[in-house]
Amino acid sequence: MALVNRITRLFRADMHSVLDRIEEPEALLKEAVREMEEDISNDERRLLLLEHEETDLSRRCRDLKLAMARLDDELDVCFESSEHDLARNLVRRKLEAQACQTALDTKSAISTTALTQLKQRLDENRSRLNSMRQKLELFIDAALSVNTLEPVEYGADNYGCCYPSTRAISNEEVEIAFLGEKQQRIQS
Repeated sequence: MALVNRITRLFRADMHSVLDRIEEPEALLKEAVREMEEDISNDERRLLLLEHEETDLSRRCRDLKLAMARLDDELDVCFESSEHDLARNLVRRKLEAQACQTALDTKSAISTTALTQLKQRLDENRSRLNSMRQKLELFIDAALSVNTLEPVEYGADNYGCCYPSTRAISNEEVEIAFLGEKQQRIQS
């Protein structure tokens, strides 16, 4: 079974290698940048939602503390008036408010942790995106420089045809070629 897995892995690696050669690196980099920008945009929206949730939780905690303070004042009045039945109802409401306060505190702690982690991830992703953009710019610049290489010096003959100037042609080579051309013309 291990042999089959190794052969499968080998074929898969060869396929990936072929695909890597077929795919255009510039297009892949551009797509990766687009995907990173989209991820960052999604994280920024999520960050705004978490910040709004955090603000809402803080407001609810503050309102709940004010409500519990009012309940304490009302309990004082009930005990001074010996209204024990009313006091029991207020104690029940106070216990419910305390349970709600505990739940809000837990939710707020979770939200704060998520907010901190998301901010860190967002910062890391932004720096990665900047790095990818720089790599893409370098890649594009390199591709442009390959396409716009300095022109090779060309020599021109009397007919305007250009050819790469590789070496100087000696007078002896011209004479030998001249005699060969002359001999071909005489024979025809």
